[in-house]
Amino acid sequence: MAQITVVGQNARTIELDLPEANKHVLHQVVTWQLAKRRQGSASTKTRAEVSKTGHKMYGQKGTGNARHGDRSSPTFVGGGVAFGPKPRNYAYTLPKKVRRLGLAMALSDRQQEGNLIAVDGFGLDGKTKSFLGWAAQNGLDGSQSVFLVTDDEMTRRAARNVPWITALPVAGLNVYDIMRHDRLVIDAIVLEPAQEETQTEEAAQ
Repeated sequence: MAQITVVGQNARTIELDLPEANKHVLHQVVTWQLAKRRQGSASTKTRAEVSKTGHKMYGQKGTGNARHGDRSSPTFVGGGVAFGPKPRNYAYTLPKKVRRLGLAMALSDRQQEGNLIAVDGFGLDGKTKSFLGWAAQNGLDGSQSVFLVTDDEMTRRAARNVPWITALPVAGLNVYDIMRHDRLVIDAIVLEPAQEETQTEEAAQ
């Protein structure tokens, strides 16, 4: 059972039953996320699409040159591209169970390393100076990158000009951003539903 200390207006401790991090599951989820983000807009023209005449360059025999058809052949500069990329969708389906497990493992990894900070109320006025003061009080000094996840708009506004902070609302919580940042600062209320589900399951047993 992982114990997470909550800082802020209502300081307390949250107990969560988090799974042990598995690098293979995390890799699966991150790869899925990055595949979904791919634009897939690369496109080349085939020999049928380039703006060239379709006439044969010269006779088949008697010139002493190699046999050729029209100038749109991939052999020539300006010709079509053989087997080139075309617009496509790189996204694929990953089971919800794996996605949820990956997120729980990412939280577990940050908690085990002591890099998870749960906050109940930032109490900031939307100014960068105020956020930097709060960060200094909580051991965040810019030497490590921080992923800030909160629905407090004033806090996100205060942090958006800080280069070592990536701030997103709770809806944007994802495995890739958790893993690519050194520390995670998150609203405590995001973790509490998981705690309630664990208590309900224990009571049912």
